[in-house]
Amino acid sequence: MWDYSEKVLDHFHHPRNVGTIENPDGVGQVGALACGDALKLAFKLDEKKERIADVKFQTFGCASAIASSSALTEMIKGMTLDEASKVTNADIAKYLDGLPEQKMHCSVMGMEALEAAIANYRTGDTTVRELKDDPLVCTCFNVHESEIVEAVRINHLTTVEQVTNYTKAGGACGKCRGAIQAILDRELGKASAAPAPAPAAPAPFAELSPAKKVMAVEKVLEAEVRPALRLDGGDIELVDVQGARIQVRFLGHCAGCMAANLTKNGLVEKKLREALGDDALEVEAI
Repeated sequence: MWDYSEKVLDHFHHPRNVGTIENPDGVGQVGALACGDALKLAFKLDEKKERIADVKFQTFGCASAIASSSALTEMIKGMTLDEASKVTNADIAKYLDGLPEQKMHCSVMGMEALEAAIANYRTGDTTVRELKDDPLVCTCFNVHESEIVEAVRINHLTTVEQVTNYTKAGGACGKCRGAIQAILDRELGKASAAPAPAPAAPAPFAELSPAKKVMAVEKVLEAEVRPALRLDGGDIELVDVQGARIQVRFLGHCAGCMAANLTKNGLVEKKLREALGDDALEVEAI
């Protein structure tokens, strides 16, 4: 019997926000019945499209999967999408006063479903992980390299067994355990037995998939733009990416500011063009 906290048991026996939403703004689905776990998460924004007004989930899984999904929906209600996108599986486990390490993959599943739902709202894409440059490591549980890397970095994993607990990778036939160890060696800075191939040059922004464009733009906004705006009580939200056109919404003191157009051109557009290496990018404030 797993050693579950009182919060886990409460959210398992009395799950919050179970069901579906009519005409949701974003929907994300991860897992598969063949793997033993599956989760579908949907959210609806408020009238101003600023904050999550409602969120529902449906899951097929164990007590930890149900509790993690229930907790996640409670956590993100009232958040902006930018705030919700920062919620990690570690945050979910902390909210539940901890999860057994062998069940941490359930919290990872919730985080990935939320990421997929946000990407669905922003890009229209129904998948995020199926990208050519994201190798499939575990065929038994359909776990990609990016998922393993993310779990290792967020949760400071150091062993193959921990990776299996958090992602399920390597938990069936075990043929991928060598590949998992190689990823761990690379992430932990250990010397590899064989020299690693030179990393491929990043693809031009125009050639990225819609989901990757959103991720790339969000990374620049978070690192290069938001800190400057927040110094003056402002903020910025990514609304959509359509080819080379990036739609944003200014928030806080930046909303309605007479200098907003100068900020858009002199800061936002300039930083995006420099960081993403594409002078054709245009920023539109809506």
